[in-house]
Amino acid sequence: MSRDLLAALPAECQEWLNGRKIEEVECIIADVAGISRGKAMPWRKFLQTERSFLPISIFYQTITGDYADLEGQQNQWTERDMVLTPDMSTATAAPWASDVTIQVIHDLNTFEGAPVSIAPRNVLKRVMALYEKEGWQPIVAPELEFYLTKTNTDPNEPIEPPVGRTGRRGIGRQAYSMSAVDEYGPIIEAIYDFAEAQGFEIETIIQEGGAGQLEINVGHGDPLKLADQVFFFKRSIREAAMKHDCFATFMAKPMQDEPGSAMHIHQSVLDMKTGANIFAGGNGEPTELFYGFLAGQQANLPSVISMLAPYVNSYRRYVSDDAAPINLEWGRDNRSTGLRIPLSKPSALRVENRVAGMDCNCYLAFAASLATGYIGMKQKAKPRTEVSGEAYELPRALPRSLHEALDSMTKNEAVIDVLGEEFCEVYLAIKRQEVEEFLQVISPWEREHLLLNV
Repeated sequence: MSRDLLAALPAECQEWLNGRKIEEVECIIADVAGISRGKAMPWRKFLQTERSFLPISIFYQTITGDYADLEGQQNQWTERDMVLTPDMSTATAAPWASDVTIQVIHDLNTFEGAPVSIAPRNVLKRVMALYEKEGWQPIVAPELEFYLTKTNTDPNEPIEPPVGRTGRRGIGRQAYSMSAVDEYGPIIEAIYDFAEAQGFEIETIIQEGGAGQLEINVGHGDPLKLADQVFFFKRSIREAAMKHDCFATFMAKPMQDEPGSAMHIHQSVLDMKTGANIFAGGNGEPTELFYGFLAGQQANLPSVISMLAPYVNSYRRYVSDDAAPINLEWGRDNRSTGLRIPLSKPSALRVENRVAGMDCNCYLAFAASLATGYIGMKQKAKPRTEVSGEAYELPRALPRSLHEALDSMTKNEAVIDVLGEEFCEVYLAIKRQEVEEFLQVISPWEREHLLLNV
């Protein structure tokens, strides 16, 4: 074993190993959908490998596995290789594996050493570098909502809640019920066990409003580290569910009569020199930078909504009677707004983006949300007047479809400049192809209501 490489493992990973020999290493990256891709190899081979490679074409794939054609891009199908470099600070256990296995997220560069601009983790790094140039450190805290469901092996059948310890199928509208949490105790215990093995701290687990719907809250911190953690968490939660014969789904709207699943993003910005929250002034009142960040989100989130709501299913979540936003108004402690300002002391003043769905790629969602706030701060923008009543009574301002959302991105030069032109070109091509693929599918609703009636 390489002592240097072992020493580079995070303390939590070394504690989990506890002297055991690593048998396998999963060299992974997140694709555009946020799916874990890469290659597995024996630990000994990992130590001997100077460089690993993956073809760049993995970033051209749609969620169905088809490939998007990029108009005007030469040599797309030469499938040039990307160079994988392990970020050993991300090494963590794969506690569900039968062998002693660790996962390591890898950075992606060209052979010339430049970051691969279309890699989601690099898109987030690009946005964070813009903040760093200003002397700012963005801070985020995500809330992870998801459903536990009965195993669904036939896509033609509706998704159903799982059966709990009482032998009864879960029912919705039981938000914050401890009995509902206890119903799925073994699965939740497995989630805690996996999180502990990986060195991740869960602050709370609660029952949300849907049948079998849970929410996990994790601590606030650096966006890249939190995105890595959410990336790992999604796989861990799925594995914990399958260990107990059910599924965990992060679809935005998996069941017709149940609320959708969001990934609310709490956001603040610190001064890198002083560590002070730049959203709050010396008198504790919100600063111009706070209002600029807020205004930037109001003005530009519609242009990046396809990164927060990336699938046709995502737009089914934006229904006012299911506690999801329909516009981008803001208000203090107001959960009907798309942008909520939680009650807090000045040092914790933050903006909660309630628009993002749990089906998003966490790297891209953080990048998109922070990009819009950055643009607003740089432009010294001013937000609309605060909403004190129910924002649901105001006109809808969020796109109603993925197609509409993609059109909005193409018209926003400031957003494209911050996120990167090459990334936006690839992302738009992938999502437009997914829309076209969806439109070719005939749904049960169409067969039921149109077959014999039109």
